[in-house]
Amino acid sequence: MSLYHRIVAPILFQQDAEKVHHRVAGLMERAEGNAPLRRLIRSVYGPTEYAGLSQTIWGRKFDHPVGLAAGFDKDAKAYKTLSCMGFSFVEIGTVTPRAQAGNPKPRLFRLKEDKALINRMGFNNEGVEAAAQRLRSRGDHLVGGNIGKNKLTPNDQAIDDYLAGFDQLFDHVDYFTVNVSSPNTPGLRELQGREPLTRLLESLQERNRSRTRPKPVLLKIAPDLEEEALLEIVEVIRDAELDGVVATNTTTGRSGLSTSSEQIQQIGAGGLSGDPVRNRSTEVVGFLRRQLGQEAIIIGVGGVRNGRDAIEKIVAGANLVQVYTGFVYEGPAMVRRMLSEMDHGLKSGHWTWPHRRI
Repeated sequence: MSLYHRIVAPILFQQDAEKVHHRVAGLMERAEGNAPLRRLIRSVYGPTEYAGLSQTIWGRKFDHPVGLAAGFDKDAKAYKTLSCMGFSFVEIGTVTPRAQAGNPKPRLFRLKEDKALINRMGFNNEGVEAAAQRLRSRGDHLVGGNIGKNKLTPNDQAIDDYLAGFDQLFDHVDYFTVNVSSPNTPGLRELQGREPLTRLLESLQERNRSRTRPKPVLLKIAPDLEEEALLEIVEVIRDAELDGVVATNTTTGRSGLSTSSEQIQQIGAGGLSGDPVRNRSTEVVGFLRRQLGQEAIIIGVGGVRNGRDAIEKIVAGANLVQVYTGFVYEGPAMVRRMLSEMDHGLKSGHWTWPHRRI
């Protein structure tokens, strides 16, 4: 058992989850402008380079398939430090056109028995302009931009918010993720319906194609969609000629948890992430791969804590995987351990990579 699991995590987990997040993120932010400190972090936590795990996607080299999901580095304050911890790409956001405080606290909760989190953050962020400013110095770091709408923006005006985020981030990110699947902004998931989603994505793609070099645009979807709704989304993705999909966001479901029902009731509303979402998100990844064929890029996210979990997503059809909750429970050495497990399994023939882009 690592030092993080024996000593650090038990201490951190006795404190409020969001306060701990801000303290840890603050430490990372201090390293962001300190190149020697980042080199030290890389020497301790950065993974060995595994040639067999690299890919070229959208004309960019991904050293390996493990990235950090949106939600951790909402305001692009720590993406360089996180890259030094081993993530091959970092998705910042969700950012909205205007800064907003998000939902009332407390709004982030650990379910330790389930290796899970429940959050109802509500797109708290400093606004897209602030994130864009920080990304001006990103260098070669691979960064995705996750964009959403402000809470007070009515759904019939949501397109304007997404276009504003797209325009502000365009010169500073490698790809975009359109987030219409968070359960924590009232009415947001209604944008997953066929008509509003089509209008939104077509508007974004029209703006994208007006650029000299369009950027990849992906859609992030919920794990709670039934097959009929998923099939509609597949058609919308095809019609809008999106580059791929992120599967999946958090779930509003609460079935199969080890955490007591009393504690779940006390926590209340929010999106559930971590181990309980793993199987469903993998099912959705497989479904999307079968429907979308070989060309689409699929990022699998949900319950990834180790190399085995990542391999499961990749074999099901993912090109890349993202982590968030797993990072909270496994600590800063997580990516290094994951890649060692994945490389060993690949070399020993325990798994093959059906959709690797070389």
